[in-house]
Amino acid sequence: MIDFRKLFASFSGMKTGIIGDVMLDTYMWGRVERISPEAPVPVVSLNKKEYRIGGAGNVALNCQSLGADVSILSVTGNDTDGLLLKELFESNNIDTSFLVQSNERRTTSKTRIISRNQQMMRLDDEITSNLNEEDEGALLEQVRKYIESEDPDIIIFEDYNKGVLTESLIHEVTKLCRKAGVLTAVDPKRKNFFAYRNTDIFKPNLKEVKEALNLIADGISQPMLEEIHAELKQQLDHRISFIHTL
Repeated sequence: MIDFRKLFASFSGMKTGIIGDVMLDTYMWGRVERISPEAPVPVVSLNKKEYRIGGAGNVALNCQSLGADVSILSVTGNDTDGLLLKELFESNNIDTSFLVQSNERRTTSKTRIISRNQQMMRLDDEITSNLNEEDEGALLEQVRKYIESEDPDIIIFEDYNKGVLTESLIHEVTKLCRKAGVLTAVDPKRKNFFAYRNTDIFKPNLKEVKEALNLIADGISQPMLEEIHAELKQQLDHRISFIHTL
């Protein structure tokens, strides 16, 4: 039987870098009492607004809550949302020393308007194109500095298809990690699914795997998962497949 106390205790002090697409989640709660005279839409009277860390930042929060020593490696816009996100990271004891601010991008922001416990609208403000050459180079340099100065145990790739994890950046960061003996773990998305070669842990969900490998089989079985791992390993040459089946 697994000793979960011992397992969770092993996270304490583990130096962990999270690289990927960070986001600012904004929640607005209010009440609806009338319809706008300008258009047939409800008017929401705002009661409360809350900012939360989203995207790859959620993984950083989870790792920090387990006692890991966490640094975030990403690119945000040089804007108000980027400053808010940076403050949220720092207030949760997540290191932002290696966070890049870009004048060419906007910080990914998702705003949800909620009334009577029902989400009425979500507004997404984002740039999803790949990082330009300058920003990509700046982030890679920060990763290099992070590895050299902090000697991390692991770097986790958190891909949300927002453009931070380009194919070339993935390859270069993986090479740096292998050279330095840093473990790599990947939570992929479809766009760069097969770019994550030579990593240690590859963690897609079952739906993503089926789409990527063009599988149509229903159900889950041990032989099926072993077959998926073998096929993934043939293309990715990774060590461990950790397939989320829920």
